[in-house]
Amino acid sequence: MQDAVVIIPTYNEIENIEAIVDAVFSQEKAFHILVVDDNSPDGTADKVRELQLKYPSRLFLKVREEKSGLGTAYIYGFKWCLERTYQYIFEMDADFSHNPKDLIRLYNACHLKGAALSIGSRYVKGINVVNWPLSRIILSYGASIYVRTITGMRVKDSTAGFICYRRSVLESINFDDIKFIGYAFQIEMKFKAYLKQFKIVEVPVIFTDRTKGQSKLSSSIISEAIFGVISMKFKSLFNK
Repeated sequence: MQDAVVIIPTYNEIENIEAIVDAVFSQEKAFHILVVDDNSPDGTADKVRELQLKYPSRLFLKVREEKSGLGTAYIYGFKWCLERTYQYIFEMDADFSHNPKDLIRLYNACHLKGAALSIGSRYVKGINVVNWPLSRIILSYGASIYVRTITGMRVKDSTAGFICYRRSVLESINFDDIKFIGYAFQIEMKFKAYLKQFKIVEVPVIFTDRTKGQSKLSSSIISEAIFGVISMKFKSLFNK
């Protein structure tokens, strides 16, 4: 039985999608992949359809009508995965900022070591980021300190998007209650798991900024994360 699936959300990732799919499928452990594409105008979905001929029983594609945010793409993918028998469900970017070789380390943290949620962490052992300007490192690392201070979570990389969830974690979360769609979505999902007292483990990884395609980071996404954390914490105090 195949127990693990990697969700890869895409928007204009034609330069990366074939390479990342091949890389995931070249790992020693057999993973499935679900690509959730937001109707990319560059033909990303068409390339995935071509790749499905090569990987007919391992590669799946869902195309949404428009670009609706990272969080909603993952929730769409979570629901699809939970309708099937997968026990370990991953989040992963298409641009090789997350190394496919680390998938097995995240998997083992859950499958062998009892974590409910394992995070590919940039900051659990120093700062492990490659090709980022200093300004972005300061912003990201500062955000992690800010989130820990506000929420009380002992997670050093709360905005990380390289994650393995046990099925039980996702089954416990009401997706209709998830409010954020950008990077604050990553914080909110971890915070939900933290409030439910699931075991969260950070696995040190090296994050390498994309070399192909364009970053999706924007000022609105940053603002959502900054102000959303306060709102999220405030609401949690009244929902105990």
